[in-house]
Amino acid sequence: MMNKLNIEQFFEKYPFAEADIRKNNIDTEVLEQIYSDYISVKDTYESQADFIANILRTHPKVHSVKSRVKYPERLIEKVIRKTEDRKNKYNDDFQFSVDNYKEEINDLIGIRAIHIFKQDWEEIHRFILDTWKVIEITANVRDGDDTKRFEELDIQIKSRKSGYRSVHYLIEFYPTSQKVIAEIQVRTIFEEGYGEIDHQLRYSHREIPEILESNLLLFNRISGSADEMASMINLLNKNLCKMEADYKEMMAKKDEEIRVLKETLKLG
Repeated sequence: MMNKLNIEQFFEKYPFAEADIRKNNIDTEVLEQIYSDYISVKDTYESQADFIANILRTHPKVHSVKSRVKYPERLIEKVIRKTEDRKNKYNDDFQFSVDNYKEEINDLIGIRAIHIFKQDWEEIHRFILDTWKVIEITANVRDGDDTKRFEELDIQIKSRKSGYRSVHYLIEFYPTSQKVIAEIQVRTIFEEGYGEIDHQLRYSHREIPEILESNLLLFNRISGSADEMASMINLLNKNLCKMEADYKEMMAKKDEEIRVLKETLKLG
């Protein structure tokens, strides 16, 4: 990995970026400054990502945790892509800079906590709220999903046309005197599988081809159904275990009643 941004190689890798740079009057020298600044803090961010991931691993409902810091070229691609969005949000004079990119790009540190059953999410949700200062929560859902619990917890809901599902938390903390923002994503194993495939395909295309789009949506429905089936099996298992425990308890009581009755008859 180079310490300086090679803009020609960058354009070969991200050919659509050049048009966005011209359209939004982005100074490539500023992009080079952001790249170099990020390289200088990347190792520190990796240590902080590991620290957050290790805390999440202590929760019994968390099946596995992935952590990463943003790849430098991906950061520059996102800075270019998000400039128009920030101009619409703030004003037409807005530009990313060394001074503001760490505040504006919130997923420089990314952690993914994966759980098995959909019902496990709320315990992990409470753990995150109790552990860090959470500045934003977004539940990414598909049209038609049951969002009642998110609404009850006053969580922002974002309907994703792609069918992507995941609950995202922005957390704020101070490992040093400088504030750091990290993103924690919480999702099931099936949501993780779909999300990874969807992400790879969408990063490969400026605009995803219709045939891929339709098959991704089909895959999303299948993975969503698998999630629901896993949850139903989990609930059924809990009910059967409870019935078995109740039956054993009932039989133990009856055995004790018979034993007491026999003792009474002997004494009589």
